Amino acid sequence: MLAKDCLRKLVASFAAIAVFCVSSSIALAGTKDVTGEITVTGQVSVNGQNAVSNSTIVSGSTVVTGAGSSAIISLGKLGRIEVLADSNIVLNFADDNIVAIVSAGKSRFATAPGVAATVTTKDTTVLADSTQADNFLVEVECSHTHVDTTAGVVTMREGTADKQVAAGTSASAGNLAQTGCKPCLRPNSAPPVPIGGWPWLILIAAGVAGAVVFFGGNDSEPGGGTVVVSPIR
Repeated sequence: MLAKDCLRKLVASFAAIAVFCVSSSIALAGTKDVTGEITVTGQVSVNGQNAVSNSTIVSGSTVVTGAGSSAIISLGKLGRIEVLADSNIVLNFADDNIVAIVSAGKSRFATAPGVAATVTTKDTTVLADSTQADNFLVEVECSHTHVDTTAGVVTMREGTADKQVAAGTSASAGNLAQTGCKPCLRPNSAPPVPIGGWPWLILIAAGVAGAVVFFGGNDSEPGGGTVVVSPIR
């Protein structure tokens, strides 16, 4: 009887060990790190260190580009991200998703079908449609965030309001009238310049007065001849 109990416990122990080994293998396979490869032009840093082309980049990295510099991050089947000049981006990625925080500059995202991409800025959250391939640019300005969609469709979420930005269209989120920012040269992205008020009226009146003086200084005779006034009398 004692021998049977010992055998039963031994078999149970081996079974538990086998289940543990299989579970550990599955867990390790599921948590395998996804890495990317970076190609740089000019001055680019990753996590504060100067980056070189063809080096590996891991999830959670911060990429900063200098003036006239850029970086392309290839993520295999997920897609790729192009970080343009004077930009700062924190990039996270896994088996089927990309999550980025763009705090400055421009970054272009190209994602494959089945990949969920989320890009967060100070003004908005941009969500790519995971059912199709998407290609879109996120540009962070001082006063606002601008999104241009080249392919697919993305959703710009500002607070509780969602706005779809389909291929060939663009949208902005933020406060375009914020003071202390350099004017944005993008068409229709700067606040309208007011034309009313007394300063403009003064300028208009001054222009009219100048025209009167200029044209009134030349007196014409009824016959069409011009009277030339000589300074010497």
